[in-house]
Amino acid sequence: MSRARINVYLERDHDKRVTQLCVMRGLSRSEVVAAALASFLSPEGADRREAAIARRLDKLTQQFERLSRDQTILIETTALFIRYQLSVTSSIPEAHQEAARAQGRARFQQFVEQLARHMQRGNSLIKDLCEEISPTEREFFGDRRSNSSEEAAA
Repeated sequence: MSRARINVYLERDHDKRVTQLCVMRGLSRSEVVAAALASFLSPEGADRREAAIARRLDKLTQQFERLSRDQTILIETTALFIRYQLSVTSSIPEAHQEAARAQGRARFQQFVEQLARHMQRGNSLIKDLCEEISPTEREFFGDRRSNSSEEAAA
């Protein structure tokens, strides 16, 4: 096979990486660069890059859908709590409003401290809630799945 000689300039980091690869694989620099160019220029290389990008996009889509679901749960939870709180809380007489505000500030401070502890532990109320309301496959199928596998084995 006839080869053409070319001179190229590489970034120092790329040159170091090519040299390391040559040492590890026992190849010449020309062989490594030729293989890299063949991979880059082949139509299959483009397909592989496109497939890798598609996998990354699918993963991002799943993450976005999970975030969207979590946000919906959060909004609905907040709205239900507000509706409930407003419907069960009676008006406070004028004489007791200052004491109620002080109690509200104390309760809010307690809430913030509890939230901080919860977040520091790495817990997620949304995750706990999703696990509680969305059963896993094992919980969903329960004994039926184990019975089916036992029947198949018999």
